[in-house]
Amino acid sequence: MPIVQLDEHLIDQIAAGEVVERPASVVKELVENAIDAGASRIEIATASGGKTLLRVTDDGCGIPEIELALAVRRHCTSKLAGGLDEIATLGFRGEALPSIGSIARLSLRSRARGAGEAYEIVVDHSHCDGPRPTALSRGTVVEVRDLFQRVPARLKFLKSDRAESSAITDVVRRLALAEPEIRFEISGPDRTTTVFDAARNMGERIAQVLGEELADNAVAIDAEREGIRLSGFAGLPTFSRGNSLQQFLFVNGRPVRDKMLVSALRGGYADVMAKDRHPVAVLFLTLDPADVDVNVHPAKADVRFRDPGLVRGLIVGALRQAFADSGLRSSSEGTAGILARMRAKADAVTPAPRRFDGFAPGGFAAPRQTPYDPGASPFRPFAGTGDAGTPVFEAPPAAPRQEAAAFAGLAEHGTTDDAAAAPAPHNPDCPTTDDFPLGAARAQLHGNYIVAETPAGLVIVDQHAAHERLVYEALKAAIHGRALASQMLLIPEIVDLPADDCDRLCDNAEDLAALGLRLERFGPAAIAVRETPAILGQADTTRLVRDLADELAEFGTRDTVLSRIDQVAATIACHGSVRSGRILKLDEMNALLRQMEKTPSASQCNHGRPTFIELGLADIEKLFGRR
Repeated sequence: MPIVQLDEHLIDQIAAGEVVERPASVVKELVENAIDAGASRIEIATASGGKTLLRVTDDGCGIPEIELALAVRRHCTSKLAGGLDEIATLGFRGEALPSIGSIARLSLRSRARGAGEAYEIVVDHSHCDGPRPTALSRGTVVEVRDLFQRVPARLKFLKSDRAESSAITDVVRRLALAEPEIRFEISGPDRTTTVFDAARNMGERIAQVLGEELADNAVAIDAEREGIRLSGFAGLPTFSRGNSLQQFLFVNGRPVRDKMLVSALRGGYADVMAKDRHPVAVLFLTLDPADVDVNVHPAKADVRFRDPGLVRGLIVGALRQAFADSGLRSSSEGTAGILARMRAKADAVTPAPRRFDGFAPGGFAAPRQTPYDPGASPFRPFAGTGDAGTPVFEAPPAAPRQEAAAFAGLAEHGTTDDAAAAPAPHNPDCPTTDDFPLGAARAQLHGNYIVAETPAGLVIVDQHAAHERLVYEALKAAIHGRALASQMLLIPEIVDLPADDCDRLCDNAEDLAALGLRLERFGPAAIAVRETPAILGQADTTRLVRDLADELAEFGTRDTVLSRIDQVAATIACHGSVRSGRILKLDEMNALLRQMEKTPSASQCNHGRPTFIELGLADIEKLFGRR
């Protein structure tokens, strides 16, 4: 088949495929233009999930009549006066409006600020008509109809109206988080309207978009390193989700879905969250525009950093430091779940039906009751009567004796007896509820759960999960506080790698040696591993080195080795911590609580499960109808 020149209309449709993937892509481009125009109020109206109608109205600066024709031509923009190194706007490529006009019917009405009248231009599948006078008080109205109607290959891949509407809402939510001072309004054919009013601060906007629950289960992030600043809110590790849809990342105010940033976010939660869970976070990265490239893809969702290792290290370090400084905080989801289950069980109880036997002479008939038999009652309070008819209370059955070893490191006394399983009597030497955040231990239930009393209610602690975190943090402090011991290989392991990977590994050889991994160049395209970290045991050296080379190529970090070492420490902590079923003395329980209060990230175990749950006194009183 001979080479031919494609016609302009087909070229526009091919180019539009990179910018416009679905109706949500159109909304993103149009709303970004409205934000760049300085709008304070943006309204989005849709029909059929955006397939038949999309209308975006703003009160921005508008477009002059003489520039309307240029606005719908490819590669025409007003936003690149400073070049690609000084991009301060969301849009800059000059492709959005012409791309939309090539696959739909586009109507653009605008009145420039200070102009006497408004003008309209219409683009119908690349055919331009206008501009001509129209009616509009101020700002700009962009209307898109019949999206992809003449491109059936793209139209058939669109999802249901509900799915497309949900995608549009998600796009607007992300832009609303980035611009808290702008009012956003989304309306659909079912007359429902979602409004995000202009907020006074970022916390108020986050509450509008994501709900008050995040504010109650998040820590504030504010860190800066070498001119790069990270701010926002990160959800507690126990406040997690089953997918990553609740992760909102912004670079210089631009919503992005960059894989390096997502990886850094996961790294910050690495040893405090389960592998199959995803954190909730709203993070803003601010840096010099010259240090980030946003011109990676027409959709502008990916970015490239001049120093990705610095950015990744800032995110991981800031998250871990914030969790360590936040102290002991449990997610409100655990408390809410307990209360919901309690209420559900209470509502499921069916009261006994009342019987009406008619009226008895002189009043109501006495209810039929079964005579109380003390011997048959499951709640028998006494075993009979003694001399002079005095009730003799039945002694409770003796608890089986259990043997328990010392709770190493948490109490001086290593033995226990039957009394440890029951609530301890008041002891003036024991800590009071006002002395410590986790209160004072009062009892142990089912050999695993410590019940502690606090001034605001009570705390239930999972002793195995809590001790697992304590042991893990102690192991990490001992391991990373000094150069790690290494074991020498009798025969060096030779790993074949591309020359570039070998160069990166050799450049980081000194840092890797501090972690117990000693390697050297072995020819132009191979690495000889002479020593490995002793704590890893019989490690898969080839896989370790290849993974490390891939990470250095992508992020410039050595986290692969660190994560492997931390995984071993987590395994040791899990198997070496106090097991469920061990009976603890009161001193041991209180010692565990005091250690938790001093240990970073003690609110969750190594697997991401909560170590304790708080029940407020007000919630308990509600369950009993006292409030």
